[in-house]
Amino acid sequence: MGAATAWAKSRWWPTVVVSFLASPVAAQDMPAGRPLDMYIGYAAGGGYDAYGRLVARFLGDFLPGKPKLIPKNMPGGGGRVLAGFIYNAAPRDGSALAMADQSLVLQQAIGDPTILFDTTKLNWIGNPAADNNTIAVWHGTGVKTFEDARRREVVIGATGPNTSSQMAQLTNALLGTKFKIVTGYPGGNDINLAMENGEVGGRASAPWATWKATRPDWVRDGKIVVIAQIGLTRAPDLPDVPLLTDLTGNDGDRAVVKLVSAPSTIGRPVFTAPGVPTPVVATLRKAFTAMVQDKTFNEEAAREKLDINPVSGEELQKIVEDLVATPKPVADRLATIFKSQ
Repeated sequence: MGAATAWAKSRWWPTVVVSFLASPVAAQDMPAGRPLDMYIGYAAGGGYDAYGRLVARFLGDFLPGKPKLIPKNMPGGGGRVLAGFIYNAAPRDGSALAMADQSLVLQQAIGDPTILFDTTKLNWIGNPAADNNTIAVWHGTGVKTFEDARRREVVIGATGPNTSSQMAQLTNALLGTKFKIVTGYPGGNDINLAMENGEVGGRASAPWATWKATRPDWVRDGKIVVIAQIGLTRAPDLPDVPLLTDLTGNDGDRAVVKLVSAPSTIGRPVFTAPGVPTPVVATLRKAFTAMVQDKTFNEEAAREKLDINPVSGEELQKIVEDLVATPKPVADRLATIFKSQ
């Protein structure tokens, strides 16, 4: 069965039909003034949802005709359902924007067979928040440091085969942690509730900005303990929390850990379909850049405790292309680790 046929038979295909019928626009024109769809690849209440809805509220102000962006959650497969829809079935006119998991690019780089699309052919519009991911545990686990996680089992909640589970797989394989991974949660907010209820003991890839935005009381009151961060440089307000690259013991392991740390720059990416005309992509990117520089946008982000550390669409496109072109020996080793768990 071809990819397009598979999408057509999925439960959300009627949404695709409505989108095509509701937005008949000329292929070369930005759909000026007409509502645009802003799809979010996770359930409501988590970090992707918060950033996606923030972008949806403001981006239209910087586009021709000031169209309204309608946020729509399309969870499933760690962002694969949404990315597959945008790649295979969404209109090629810029009227369907999306925000999905940053790990999809990495998954393509390591040859994940469930990635039925080419992320380099998506048109990347920008990222409002380059941010380190964190490994965080609930205070009740008794784990206070990364060393503790090497000695004691902690149940980690995850949404699926993405960074939420893979960081735990990686640290188990290379750094000696004893994480037990439970997948199937619809989104980060569901995992948070499971932590609070004692079903799981932590999350292995939750952005630091998301913790501060969605659970500021947990950060303030020490309900979660951040034992490691995943990125290329330490977050300014986590100066004493080690990077995973700090915890590796040799150059070979460090190269693999650096590969999984690079997607932190992709952050909360906004993208649209392949084949969208170049002038439309340029218009969307220009609007995104204007939005993240706007005073009102930044004031609202601060009010919602959402950090803004933007990456332009042009930069994001290059990061994606470079990541997909990772040297094969490094990518193959990481793929082997993920498959072995």
